[in-house]
Amino acid sequence: MTFRSSFLYAIRLFFSKAGPGSKSNGGRSLFGAMLCIGISLVPLVGVQVISQGMIDGITGRMIGLSTQDLQVKVNSYSTEIDSPEKMYEISTRIKKAGGVEEVYPEMQGMGLVVANGIRCGASVRAVPENIFTENESFATLLKTVEGEASLSEERGAVLGEKIATDLGVHVGDSVSLVTVNKVGEQILPKMSQFKVAGIVSSGYQELDALWIFIPLETGYKVLSQKSCQFVFGVVTADPFSPSLMNIRSSVRNVLSGDDGEEPLEHFRVYSWNELNAAEYENFASTKALLLLIMLLIVLVASVNISSALVMIVMERRKEIAILKSVGGTAEGIAMGFLIVGMGAGAGGVLIGIPIGLLGAVNINSLIKIIEWIVNICAKFVYLIGNGDPSGFSAIHLLDPAYYLQDIPVSVSFSDLLVITLGTLLLSLLVSVVPAVKAGREKPLDTLRKV
Repeated sequence: MTFRSSFLYAIRLFFSKAGPGSKSNGGRSLFGAMLCIGISLVPLVGVQVISQGMIDGITGRMIGLSTQDLQVKVNSYSTEIDSPEKMYEISTRIKKAGGVEEVYPEMQGMGLVVANGIRCGASVRAVPENIFTENESFATLLKTVEGEASLSEERGAVLGEKIATDLGVHVGDSVSLVTVNKVGEQILPKMSQFKVAGIVSSGYQELDALWIFIPLETGYKVLSQKSCQFVFGVVTADPFSPSLMNIRSSVRNVLSGDDGEEPLEHFRVYSWNELNAAEYENFASTKALLLLIMLLIVLVASVNISSALVMIVMERRKEIAILKSVGGTAEGIAMGFLIVGMGAGAGGVLIGIPIGLLGAVNINSLIKIIEWIVNICAKFVYLIGNGDPSGFSAIHLLDPAYYLQDIPVSVSFSDLLVITLGTLLLSLLVSVVPAVKAGREKPLDTLRKV
């Protein structure tokens, strides 16, 4: 048998009839198996697209708003960073390194923010005045909830949405920042007043829950140098580029004195994946585990193809015997059944991947609709039990403390290709046993029973 004849026989098997106008049980089972594969691929594609979007969204915020692509850390006891002017001088020096686009100096410390009789721990970030407009990540990833993200005033502050909510403050309100100041051997508290200029949110509460931004120059006045971290955020063209390590080496060489200036002492250069290694590995392992679970569902669905083919072989024993009697080869008949199995897998792919993509692309709208329905039902139950709707708290399916408020959709066509090829290969593998069994059918034994 040629491949063409095996292919034509596979088409006949795929659309097999038990009698006039009716499908065989094997045919029904085969289409059912195809439908099962399609249904199992919907959550697989959804998990792949949504998890990748979540990972990209969170990682992008960690890099762009916290660590930057590279980060230079200088020892807080160094005299080379004891003024804002020296910080800017070092920034200019780092920009000489090849591949560096922008550098943003930052002074990081801890403090206690007090307002309306409420106290809250805060991560104080003293940054350049223009960072909210000149830094592309700050301009695009930070959403201004109230007021204006501006540090033009010396005693102006920009708060994260979570800490502003906890303190009950709004734009124009005053907050007190309590920090520590070391005088000799004594550690004394220092209180400074700030006016809230704006309230911002990164969309990922775990990242910005304690942030309070103040001008870099003011940071030197209210924060103790020895209790702070001094970092320089280095922005490159692409944080995921293989050349990032070369840029890191270039920055290290420049600060070590290769540019002809005095070497900077007590510094280290880190890449974003070193600083966020634990989080990034956690995201990757969680995604891999979810995909593994979804793949097991596809595997279970694929087994139905094998069962359907076994049923078709039993129904077609007489037909197979006649084919072998007139010259049909075992390999050609087996090839026909393999094509049927792969065809069922391909049909499942054509059903499951478009539906999965459609659901994943519209996931934010779907979540809002489900959340709306859940809240209506929950409020109805609450009213029956309590009668007073004022105490009802809305249910959020995605808690902003742990998830992004809006899920970015990231479609990887290479991953979809892997899913497609994997499904087809799986369909082929589960078809091998019934195909071989069909090829080994003995025509004499079958025809004797007719």
